[in-house]
Amino acid sequence: MLLPKKVKHRKWFTMREHPRKSAGHADTRGISLAFGSYGLKAMTYGRVTSNQLEAARKAMAHYVAKTGKLWTRVFPDHPFTQKPAEVKMGKGKGDLQGFIAEVKPGRIVFEIDGVDQKSAAEALRKAGTKLPVKTKLVSRA
Repeated sequence: MLLPKKVKHRKWFTMREHPRKSAGHADTRGISLAFGSYGLKAMTYGRVTSNQLEAARKAMAHYVAKTGKLWTRVFPDHPFTQKPAEVKMGKGKGDLQGFIAEVKPGRIVFEIDGVDQKSAAEALRKAGTKLPVKTKLVSRA
């Protein structure tokens, strides 16, 4: 599970912008392939938890089985909190639950290299099913 070594503030403010409003705002960084020949590009906005990223990474690694190299292009550095079930309103902010990565449309989430196109497509498809965003396969042309 990915998490930062150290954070300046344990609890951050909630992101104010509604996900549907920022869905039209495509990402400007990390939108092209930098390391591998094939990549998984996010097509919608989403907050991806470290558990979801790890599940997707394991699915890809299990499918390619020592033949390819994988890169994760996003890192969950945003802490999120949650209050326990059936707790009354007020009484402060909830406890830290984990870390998320804010993924905007156009962002490359994973890259893969060292495998053929068919294997890369299947590995990235399996990884995409573990994520809460719609994704598509991209490749170097």
